[in-house]
Amino acid sequence: MNSIHTTLCRQVDTTFDAEVDFLRELVRVPTDTPPGDNAPHAQRTADLLSAMGLTVEHHPVPADDVMAHGLQSVTNLIVRHRFGDGPTIALNAHGDVVPPGAGWTHPPYAGEVHGGRMFGRGVAVSKSDFATYTFALRALQALAAAGTPLAGTIELHFTYDEEFGGELGPGWLLKQGLTRPDLAIGAGFSYAIVTAHNGCLQFEVTVHGKAAHAAMPETGVDALPAAIRIIDALYAQRIRYAQRRSSVAGIDTPTINVGRIEGGTNTNVVPDRVSFRLDRRIIPEEDPVAVEAELRSVIAAAHAALSDAGVSIEVKRLLLARALAPLPGHERLLRALQRHAQRETGEAVPATGTPLYTDARLYCEAGVPIVLYGAGPRTILEANAKRADENLLLDDLRRATKVVACALGDLLTDAPESIR
Repeated sequence: MNSIHTTLCRQVDTTFDAEVDFLRELVRVPTDTPPGDNAPHAQRTADLLSAMGLTVEHHPVPADDVMAHGLQSVTNLIVRHRFGDGPTIALNAHGDVVPPGAGWTHPPYAGEVHGGRMFGRGVAVSKSDFATYTFALRALQALAAAGTPLAGTIELHFTYDEEFGGELGPGWLLKQGLTRPDLAIGAGFSYAIVTAHNGCLQFEVTVHGKAAHAAMPETGVDALPAAIRIIDALYAQRIRYAQRRSSVAGIDTPTINVGRIEGGTNTNVVPDRVSFRLDRRIIPEEDPVAVEAELRSVIAAAHAALSDAGVSIEVKRLLLARALAPLPGHERLLRALQRHAQRETGEAVPATGTPLYTDARLYCEAGVPIVLYGAGPRTILEANAKRADENLLLDDLRRATKVVACALGDLLTDAPESIR
């Protein structure tokens, strides 16, 4: 570890109590999505960043666009700090979270610390990386103030709709021309550095029948059995998907899941409407257009095979998120992060894929090389992400902040012309 790395790590240690307090304050402001009323959290985050002397840009998404995506408010934040001529590197994390659900033994919005772990919704994914990236930037500022010349700009992108696909977060910032980084690091959730991930197609399928009294069901058209037969046809695809294996480490096969079903009006009424939401994960080798066409064909064939006269269906695409594949230039990020992560964890840190999907893909689609790395345990399951008692080992937060700060220090002191 050279003197630059020593200085950066010492600065992270010096400010670590403040970093923990910062994360706790972020956890204390709920950002359940749905419903997705997240502008108050953006304001609180901006206030905290401004108190550190950082200049914060507020970028509210127009209300009509927000409502069209099923959310209530989205304000994205950008912090830009220019050290000198050189590459612009964006650090993106999302503040929106899934609702906490049941089974918590610690309050989900208190940021309590027990046994060296902080508990709370979003503490692992990905409010922790608001802290990781902010305090990595602060360490770089201290390094520059001490006389080390740095060449480049660091941008913090804190966004608020990853749980709904990211189109109003990074997607919106990029499409509006508000940012155009050369490289990017997205929020992580394990020791590994993610360079690829699955895509995702989500449908809402609505089956329409005809209501009738439960005492005279023959006078109606029951939408529920028809919906069940369509779902059965979709789940039968799992056998075919098991034969499509990805060559990317960490990614297995395509998956299909019906995660939400609703319908009917009362117990004594034949349901005239049943809708369900379908999630189809797309491995990097698959063509998303072909995947959607295949799935629509399966639904249409199942509908055509129904013997129930009077049943109609509607299919609405909710989301099409393309898979993330590494772009040329990502290897510079990867090498720098791996080098420092191995030093901090004492083990080789792999580059891998993940079956999840993230809004990092939107940087990739805009031509920006990106990898995912931030605070997290060895595996995402250890953090209880999206489950009760989500938590983060504070030592992992400290380590990740040092890794990111040192990797950025390398990139801003030895940035080749090839990435400009």
